[in-house]
Amino acid sequence: MAKKVQAYIKLQVAAGAANPSPPVGPALGQHGVNIMEFCKAFNARTESLEKGSPVPVIITVYSDRSFTFETKTPPAAFLLRKAAGVKLGSGKPNTEKVGTVTRAQLEEIAETKLQDMTGADVDARVRSIEGTARSMGLAVEG
Repeated sequence: MAKKVQAYIKLQVAAGAANPSPPVGPALGQHGVNIMEFCKAFNARTESLEKGSPVPVIITVYSDRSFTFETKTPPAAFLLRKAAGVKLGSGKPNTEKVGTVTRAQLEEIAETKLQDMTGADVDARVRSIEGTARSMGLAVEG
């Protein structure tokens, strides 16, 4: 018989930097999960990613206190900020542009996020990333 799922926990944790402090510790502790075991497994799985980049993770906790987890790709906003070389998006995106990204950079980001995005084709995914860029106050060239 399959294990009974007790909870799903969604977190964003910095790649290679999971530790028992908040938000990881309290979120896992209340479900009785071994926090250090998760931290070691997460850090091992994300060691190939750029250290410190936020990684969404969905942790499935079972009734016997065991767990599995699935990592996603970093958020589009983070990848866009990195591509444009800016620290934050604009507070007034329609009037103040804080940086620019090229069409090629948008395609590269869409390719990176391919497994996590929905969309009929690559062009639809690129348009979705382009909308995120515009809402952050980034100008799109090309």
